Amino acid sequence: MIAAMQTALARPSPSPVAKRPRGRPRKSLAERDDGNRRRALIKGAARLFRRKGFDGTSTRDIAAAAGMQSGSPFYHFRSKQALLFAVMEEGMRHAVERQRQALAAAGTLAPAGQLRLLVRNHFEVLLGPGNDFIPVMLYEARSLTPRQRAALAELQGEYEAAWQPVLRDLRDAGRLKADVKLARLLIFGALNWSVQWFDRRKGATLDELTDAALGLFIGEDE
Repeated sequence: MIAAMQTALARPSPSPVAKRPRGRPRKSLAERDDGNRRRALIKGAARLFRRKGFDGTSTRDIAAAAGMQSGSPFYHFRSKQALLFAVMEEGMRHAVERQRQALAAAGTLAPAGQLRLLVRNHFEVLLGPGNDFIPVMLYEARSLTPRQRAALAELQGEYEAAWQPVLRDLRDAGRLKADVKLARLLIFGALNWSVQWFDRRKGATLDELTDAALGLFIGEDE
């Protein structure tokens, strides 16, 4: 028996089985770098598409703005059109999330206060520093495929849906003097046009724009 125990002790113990880490595996440095490069491409492309237009911007321009070789964008995007869609989709997703957070933090504002918050937030989305994504979507959507436009329309619908109950409450209270659907279309048309003429360096502030817009849409507070 003693000999059997000595034999067993002499055998090498099995190696411990490595535990599988929980959660998603960590990204490698190369994978993280690819993500950063993709974001740099989208941001640089948004700025160029807004300044020069989709047709006037080459992939060489975009690569140079991101500090890449001229053919590198095609590693991340199949075509310049695919990059254009990524710019617009990123802008709309950011706008939807930003608006959701703004409304969540607003508490129980009255309808007029809610509209002020929505208008002020929309001006920030359109005109805030580095926000080139939505203006590109407003004027370059014709360069997308029907499927891409449909995907963006779904995000746009989600964004605009938050305005519906606010405008309806204002209409019921007599503050809004127009049909809710028409009012929404006219309001967005007026706000979006500001990207054509607004100049932060010598124009009004975004708060002043918001005050003017509220006075135009629902009049002064009673």
